[in-house]
Amino acid sequence: MPKLRLLAIATSIALTAACSSSNDTEKAAPAPAAPGTAPATPGTAPTTQVSHVNPLLTQSTLPFQAPPFDKIVDADFQPAIEEGMKQQIAEIEAIANATDEPSFENTIVAMEKSGVLLKRAEAAFSALTGANTNDTLQKVEEEESPKLAAHSDAIYLNGKLFKRVETLYDKRDSLNLDPESARLLEVTYKDFVHAGAKLSQADKEKLKAINKEESTLSTKFTNQLLAATKAGALVVDDPKALDGMSEGDIQAAALAAKDRKLDGKYVVTLQNTTQQPALQALNDRATREKLFKASWERAEHGDANDTREIVTRIAQLRADRAKLLGFPNYAAWKLDDQMAKTPDAAEKFMERLAPAAVARAKAESADIQKAIDEEKGGFQVQAWDWDHYAEKVRKAKYDLDESQIKPYFELDNVLQNGVFYAANQLYGITFKERKDIPTWQPDMRVFEVFDKDGTSMALFYCDYFKRDNKGGGAWMSNLVDQSKLLGTKPVVYNVTNFTKPAAGQPALLSFDDVTTMFHEFGHALHGMFANSQYPSLSGTSTARDFVEFPSQFNEQWATDPKVFANYAKHYQTGEPMPAELVAKIKKAKSFNQGYAMSELISAALLDMRWHMLPAGGPKQDVDAFEANALKQAGFTLPQVPPRYRSSYFQHIWGNGYAAGYYAYLWTQMLDSDAFEWFKEHGGLTRENGQIFRDKILSRGNTEELGKLYRDFRGKDPSIEPMLKDRGLK
Repeated sequence: MPKLRLLAIATSIALTAACSSSNDTEKAAPAPAAPGTAPATPGTAPTTQVSHVNPLLTQSTLPFQAPPFDKIVDADFQPAIEEGMKQQIAEIEAIANATDEPSFENTIVAMEKSGVLLKRAEAAFSALTGANTNDTLQKVEEEESPKLAAHSDAIYLNGKLFKRVETLYDKRDSLNLDPESARLLEVTYKDFVHAGAKLSQADKEKLKAINKEESTLSTKFTNQLLAATKAGALVVDDPKALDGMSEGDIQAAALAAKDRKLDGKYVVTLQNTTQQPALQALNDRATREKLFKASWERAEHGDANDTREIVTRIAQLRADRAKLLGFPNYAAWKLDDQMAKTPDAAEKFMERLAPAAVARAKAESADIQKAIDEEKGGFQVQAWDWDHYAEKVRKAKYDLDESQIKPYFELDNVLQNGVFYAANQLYGITFKERKDIPTWQPDMRVFEVFDKDGTSMALFYCDYFKRDNKGGGAWMSNLVDQSKLLGTKPVVYNVTNFTKPAAGQPALLSFDDVTTMFHEFGHALHGMFANSQYPSLSGTSTARDFVEFPSQFNEQWATDPKVFANYAKHYQTGEPMPAELVAKIKKAKSFNQGYAMSELISAALLDMRWHMLPAGGPKQDVDAFEANALKQAGFTLPQVPPRYRSSYFQHIWGNGYAAGYYAYLWTQMLDSDAFEWFKEHGGLTRENGQIFRDKILSRGNTEELGKLYRDFRGKDPSIEPMLKDRGLK
């Protein structure tokens, strides 16, 4: 998923103001108090202190204006963010108070050019707080989050500024704007209205208070969840309890324990999803149960990391905001500018999927119970048994063993000869590793991306291995956005949480991990191919129920015969995966899809039910609300829990997907339907790739998204290919 930056209130200004052209020399703003000087080494005589110059206060001289992470220190961020807000507010005030008649150039374009410093500081800060945080950064994040929410309000609730925008919008048909400029004016106006620009002054003050509190709580939720996930890891004393895990995974667990100063023990760290990867391999049922419950209960221990009070309060605040803005609930407000348009449309879409998914999950459960009974297990399948016995069923049905597969999926080979190769075959782009670009972690890598004509077009960073100070899951974001107006090219990064191997061992991936790499790189392509005039419309700046389309579509190439044959090679021998094993993988493609779809739909419906609560209702008991919501939706299989529980649903309480998690399902429909077009036109070819790039990947939000899709596909998307692909029809 694309990661929303710290300016979490959806904006087309503060979120997208980018650096000035690389041909310009940006003057440094006067720095606030010096952020730090070199200290004397403890126990030695003091040395002459060297003043530290905050590198965020000036435009980076690195290629593509990439952040100089080797020079940035933690103390640089807060003064740079504060100064960035100060500068942008001055720029916004100058636009709002101008005495000349509003024009597209002096109002809309001027706003697009504002906030250079803030954008630069916030982009680097967001990367670190998501992927490499610490106590200092978390404290800064907690202090700055409400200020940034207030900053957004100072822009969107500025009456004079909105008056200029509204004046232009009202006469938009007579402005003779080009299509992209007309789209920007429309989007900007709607963003202002959506943010409360038409409210009375009294209601604006109420809204500001709501936004400030929600922003504070959202940051607090993220930080508490990170701590809860770290603390919730399963600590094992006896390696026999890890029977079934590979030698490499056991070594990684020992390394994780050593990092926590628990020598002699083993630590199985938690992923952010309900189910945990190790559950598939673990033979000891008691260990499986402990690991599952550690995941399920991670944020519900009644301690400092318990998130339930935050969850209920955020839900209340969002309902209050929706009422203030004239909507029956938060979901109605949120979906007003999405492809689905209404919660009812989103729910009806999911209701079309749910019965088939649940029915298939029940059939899969019966198969699993049969496998348990054949072993004389003497127990009914529970959530912590599912992955373990599903793997056994898969072996029995398809003679397919995950341990047979992993040696063919070494991380670097998948990246270079799978992910990059598919992009080259489709779009003609090539990649060259850069060792001279600083990163925020030593095990990261950076690649320069070249277009089909050899032109340098982007930088791509990858940060693949799990750390305790890294947020859970996987995501993509930009360090620099593409914009013709600002003369900037994209600097994009992918973050995942793959298990880091012990020293000297290969990083071997599951096929789910491989799919994740292709997925996040689909987001990266959306960012790298951006070809917009305005930063607010560039790349992944689209509706939530469109933005997952390019990423889920890119997953299709993981199993394309030509691509698969190029990367599925044994890490020791270089031999291609045997044809019979490839056939088994393809045959098993729809295996366990009832479970997969059910856990996704139940999480999406849970999200929607939280955000359909009306204002003024009673405070909810999180666990009771969750259980009732799932029961009402027909998800009554305890062995198929939602992909995320309310208490660790980072997507909706911390990452901007509130009332939008259904987007993963909606965009699966777009993905499958679009891939049907590729199959109709010859599959993986440069010609087809170029069409998709030109009509989808490069367009960002420069046109109404339904029309954008129809112009590519020739019709509205159909749900039928999705049902077929997922084995639900």
